[in-house]
Amino acid sequence: MKDGVNLRSVLVVTNDSTVFIKKGLATAYEMFGGRTEEIKSLVARLDTAKKDGRKMCDVSYGVISTRFGFVPGNFVITNYDGVMAKKEDYERVQKEKDYLGQLNQAAIYFDRVVVCVPRDMFEMMLEDETFQHGKVVAVTCPAFEEECKKRGWVYLERKGARLGKENAEKILKLIESES
Repeated sequence: MKDGVNLRSVLVVTNDSTVFIKKGLATAYEMFGGRTEEIKSLVARLDTAKKDGRKMCDVSYGVISTRFGFVPGNFVITNYDGVMAKKEDYERVQKEKDYLGQLNQAAIYFDRVVVCVPRDMFEMMLEDETFQHGKVVAVTCPAFEEECKKRGWVYLERKGARLGKENAEKILKLIESES
């Protein structure tokens, strides 16, 4: 409780993009463009959202990166070659960096975790039991809807490689209703 308001802590997680918008060093939040822009827009909206005149929630952003594993959005990284794009890449980077273990540890401290990653990466998260039951908003493919519901997670259908405006609105309303 802060200033009489029960702030929800929210972590929004996505994977890296082939679109680097900075050269050299930048925060993980600033580094990636392309499909991550919709997700960063959601983070910005959550960060500035107010309820009853007060900040609605504390929000953090994290990227599962090919070179560094799971990286909080405020960590400084550098651009790199060879962004993972298929199941074999996700498995190789998991073996090298243990991003699922890193994410599991980071997620413990949040009330809600919004996950927007490719199908094969999400499947790895399910198999690994990366997240606690009940706290996830999973933006993923319909094949995982029942599994998400079984775990007490909120399921939203992923629209191609994007979050989608409709899903962003649903997430904002969900967080607002919980704050």
